[in-house]
Amino acid sequence: MTVIARRLAGHLARGIVMILVVATISFFIVNNIPGDPVAARYEKLLEGGMSPEAALQATKVMYGFLPSGSMWDQYLAYMGGLFRFDLGISITRPGQPVTDVLAEAAKWTVLPVLIGTLLSFLVGVIFGVYAAIKRTSKLGDTLAISGSLLHGIPQYILAMLLVVIFSTLIPLLPPDSPVDILFEPGWNSGYLGSLAQHAVLPVATYALSAYGGWILAMKSSVVTVLGDDFILAAELRGMKRSIVFRYIARNAILPLFTILALSLGLLLGGAVFIEKIFNYPGLGLLLIDSINLRDYPLMGGAFLLITASVIVANIVADLFYTVIDPRVRGGEEAS
Repeated sequence: MTVIARRLAGHLARGIVMILVVATISFFIVNNIPGDPVAARYEKLLEGGMSPEAALQATKVMYGFLPSGSMWDQYLAYMGGLFRFDLGISITRPGQPVTDVLAEAAKWTVLPVLIGTLLSFLVGVIFGVYAAIKRTSKLGDTLAISGSLLHGIPQYILAMLLVVIFSTLIPLLPPDSPVDILFEPGWNSGYLGSLAQHAVLPVATYALSAYGGWILAMKSSVVTVLGDDFILAAELRGMKRSIVFRYIARNAILPLFTILALSLGLLLGGAVFIEKIFNYPGLGLLLIDSINLRDYPLMGGAFLLITASVIVANIVADLFYTVIDPRVRGGEEAS
């Protein structure tokens, strides 16, 4: 079995175990949160002569929230549904499976966060290299300061600043909602143009908030590589500066790929405050609403989906790092 195949098998086994553990923990935490979201929904059953306890339990079963029986029976039923990719029925959206609600919200989260993350990564890496190479010049200082400032501003404050500037002071972009309701959904220029226009501020917030971290991380990595023996040897041998630059960038960027993969895994969680400010109907806003409304099946499903995406991203990052870095692959084969 190859190195990559062994690592993949090991990661998959650990990933499955971790998902089951997270599902177990979230089940017991969610089902012991004070309050009950369906208490107001059992009035008709009370009118029919049922006792309060029986009416409440019947309402829960009706909406697929909890099966009747002990907590252990409920847990077994929940895990059985999990293996069938059945996370139950949303309480606040009666009749809608949790998986369908999560899938609908995910499509509004994935694209803006993905574009913002990749854009910030690309710009941050390029500027990070120049910030390290030119660290004794005004350009290097300016780039480093810009990264520090943006890295220190909380996402929700940055989002509000963009709304004030580009929606209030200079009314160029819409401040909220994912699309103008005047356009008919479909593959037409009006609808797609409205989607793109409403996505500008969320994408810009994602990109700017992450840019500072990337440029600072890349600068630190490049400075570390600059002191390596192979860079000094290349310069002493008179190699062209462009070749040395490629060596520096290629080796310095390796650690950042792991961070990038984990960032992409977290994108399903969205940026909760950003989606709340822009009223963007993604997973972040859905998670807030499910917590506020005590929609336990939806809450547990969102937690589980975000956890699973991070675990998968971690596996992909480790395998990708093994492929692109021969030192890791060589160490595995030697052992």
